[in-house]
Amino acid sequence: MSTKGKSDSASNSDDKWVVYIIECSDGSFYSGITTDLERRVQEHNDGGASRYTRSRRPVTPRYHEIVPNKSAALIRECALKLKSHKEKQALIDGGKSNSD
Repeated sequence: MSTKGKSDSASNSDDKWVVYIIECSDGSFYSGITTDLERRVQEHNDGGASRYTRSRRPVTPRYHEIVPNKSAALIRECALKLKSHKEKQALIDGGKSNSD
């Protein structure tokens, strides 16, 4: 049985959620959410987490933020996905973009 997504959906609502950006082997970025970043990065590298990252392995974690709940994580993930590659790189590098 696949564990894809099971841990996140079955997690306690008190868990801290993490919004993350990983860099794929082709230099592209992928954003997502999880309650266990180490496990999720391993799932990406094992090829079971995302169709997008499956063909772009290995992936490397580049940025993460801890947020208080799943709702906040989903909102922040959406905001990250709307950023350009250059804006994501600036965030990773510690700079601020104009659209934060």
